[in-house]
Amino acid sequence: MDCSKQVVYQIYPKSFQDTTGNGRGDLNGITSHLDYLQDLGITMIWFNPIFPSPQKDNGYDVSNYTAINPDYGTMDDFETLVREAGKRGIGIMLDMVFNHTSTEHEWFQKALAGNRKYKDYYIWKKGKDGHLPTNWPSKFGGPAWQYVEKFDEYCLHLFDPTQADLNLANPDVRNELVNVLKFWIEKGVKGFRFDVVNLIDKMAFEDAPEGSEGKEFYTDGPKVNDYLHQLHVEALGNADVLTVGEMSATSVEKCSGYSKPENEELSMCFNFHHLKVDYKDKQKWTLMPFDFQELKDLFFEWDVKMEEEGGWNALFWNCHDQPRALSRFGDPVHYPKESAKMLVSVIFTRRGTPYFLYGDEIGMTNLNSRSVADYDDVESHNAADMLKHEQHKSDDEILAILQAKSRDNGRTPMQWTNGTNGGFTSGQPWLRLNDNLETVNAESVLQEEDSIYDYYKKLIALKKTNPILQHGTTRTLLQTDKNLYAYVRELDSEEILCVHNFFGHPAPLSLDLHEYERILSNYSDFDPDALALRPYESLILKKKN
Repeated sequence: MDCSKQVVYQIYPKSFQDTTGNGRGDLNGITSHLDYLQDLGITMIWFNPIFPSPQKDNGYDVSNYTAINPDYGTMDDFETLVREAGKRGIGIMLDMVFNHTSTEHEWFQKALAGNRKYKDYYIWKKGKDGHLPTNWPSKFGGPAWQYVEKFDEYCLHLFDPTQADLNLANPDVRNELVNVLKFWIEKGVKGFRFDVVNLIDKMAFEDAPEGSEGKEFYTDGPKVNDYLHQLHVEALGNADVLTVGEMSATSVEKCSGYSKPENEELSMCFNFHHLKVDYKDKQKWTLMPFDFQELKDLFFEWDVKMEEEGGWNALFWNCHDQPRALSRFGDPVHYPKESAKMLVSVIFTRRGTPYFLYGDEIGMTNLNSRSVADYDDVESHNAADMLKHEQHKSDDEILAILQAKSRDNGRTPMQWTNGTNGGFTSGQPWLRLNDNLETVNAESVLQEEDSIYDYYKKLIALKKTNPILQHGTTRTLLQTDKNLYAYVRELDSEEILCVHNFFGHPAPLSLDLHEYERILSNYSDFDPDALALRPYESLILKKKN
């Protein structure tokens, strides 16, 4: 599948549309909005996990890889969705969690029952001198090992204790996962997103040195490439599918290797370095303004090096694990349209495949809940406990941090109308909706002139048809400018100039724009004599022949 022409729309199924009144989104709700998505112009929908799950981590704790969670509907509902989406030129991408399963999965239950075959599907270690096997912390807080008295052993869980890490060193496990992919390909699935897939090779079980969390022992191991290649050759190679790997704490060199077509591993990679530029001392649960220079340096590095090495980027601001970019890098109060359009222009004009989260196209923002109790996310509650008991933060400080950093910010129900519960459900929504739904909702936005939605449509059409934006090389400009992010995309002596003001004040412009004509911009007029870009102004210009 040609990555350069794809535009992926992420849906958190629990939050898109409820048709049953139980307060949770479902597959039939997604099917009911396919015309809306076709009009937008996207080519693929990425779903977060829709498999059976106890929902300890909102579906990333899978208890059956080849069934549909009854909360979302039936297999017939899924097959209808695939078929109806296909009629509209939209493929379905599933989220595959191959690093771990729920402890409720049949494999783990058989392991607990003493079945030696299935016990080897997971990672078990004896304690060391009365201590845990290693001192690794879980990514959700606490130790990464759970003691099982029956075996007098510890089971590894890099995430929640109910998410036991799979042992992919066992070929039987890899064969099981190949069969899972084949099952869904036969159902018509056109894409797979692999969750934290660069953690699937645990290289060594040693204590992390002081100041480290042990990531060096289980991140980007040498066998990750082998395991991905096996999945590709045995399940994906003969299917016209798109694959993307979520990469935790990775490098540009590793991602170029994972995504080079000749390596037959993945189509592209997600990385998250650019979404840590507002982490004080690189710690998530902190507050600080984003570091614009660091952001630009990361973009330049990943765009240029991935191009040089033949890799491919998955480009995004928002996903289910991140706060909304409009609240984070833009200004939803004073410049909601301008900053939302500027941010999406950055994603669509760089080299790679753009992804965006449901609601981005109408300007959805962070939740800004009024109490810690409003949050559903297990990571957020664990963080709140840590901030309170270890860092002795006040309740107000904790709430402010969650308002800015909680994963629930990217999971709130879709705001369809300004009616009760935003038109999402007739029941009690599983997560509180944003207070701004009276003005920020699809029904209202679709009636606006020069709306964020219309701008997305134009960008999507441009990305799908413009060879320069699809395949052009990247030349960086204004690398140390304190306000502007600028670059040129070049192909066959043609070029597109992109200039973005990341701030809510005019930004002096030193570039000569007279040789360019406007393709698209987020203000209604374009003045080549301008000496500054307006607040959050974004220009996409083509050099005149």
